[in-house]
Amino acid sequence: MHMPPPRVLLLSLFPLLAACASVESAPPARLQALLPADVLLLGEQHDAPDHQRLQRETVQWLAARGQLAALVMEMAERGQSTAGLPPGATEAQVQAALQWKDAAWPWKAYGPVAMAAVRGGVPVLGGNLPRAEIRAAMADTAWDRHLPAPALERQYTALREGHCGLLPEAQIAPMARIQIARDASMARTAQEARRPGQTVLLVAGGGHVLRSLGVPTHWPADLKSKVALAQAGQAPAAIEREADAVIQTPDLPPKDHCAELRRQWDRK
Repeated sequence: MHMPPPRVLLLSLFPLLAACASVESAPPARLQALLPADVLLLGEQHDAPDHQRLQRETVQWLAARGQLAALVMEMAERGQSTAGLPPGATEAQVQAALQWKDAAWPWKAYGPVAMAAVRGGVPVLGGNLPRAEIRAAMADTAWDRHLPAPALERQYTALREGHCGLLPEAQIAPMARIQIARDASMARTAQEARRPGQTVLLVAGGGHVLRSLGVPTHWPADLKSKVALAQAGQAPAAIEREADAVIQTPDLPPKDHCAELRRQWDRK
């Protein structure tokens, strides 16, 4: 089960995103201002190649300085890891170690990010909730109490809008539980990967990294994290305190995500 189209979800979560410098004028070294941190969260729009390029460059930049403890990816399930592989491992070996699902997350887009970590001698860890645990998460009403009521309602609104009004209302709460459980899974993976004097880099969709809604809500108070959010195209400003930096990249070609989603639902 996939989350709403990332661009729709991201914009619905914070309709007032601020304009920042583009990637061309803001190389990964710009993120140095956010360090030191136990975890650096880098949020993306899944259909923006510039964002995966930024991730790869950030991995290379941190690894070259000996600052990267681990790369945690939403795109692989928790429990999967390249920790046992040498820096010279093949792409096939890395995909096998992560049990990579190319249909959901094209290796062409994310492979260079993972391989940059492997080549740098840094483990890549899957962070996402395992598929086998999704059904249990949907039914676990304890997740309904994780976020304050206003934040939970924002999750509900994002799901409604992100699915273009196609989701039956009865599915909204179960879908939100999955989102929150996924955030908890990524948070736990990153927390376990911490090393003194280094930073864990977590890459995930923009909705997962928001400070008041996502992964950071699952951490203890003594864990120091920073949030960088990549945003394609001109946008007004991020919700206050949701991110420590917003990195603007060139806009994407116009695309009607709702029309595409309706076609998928019609085929089902």
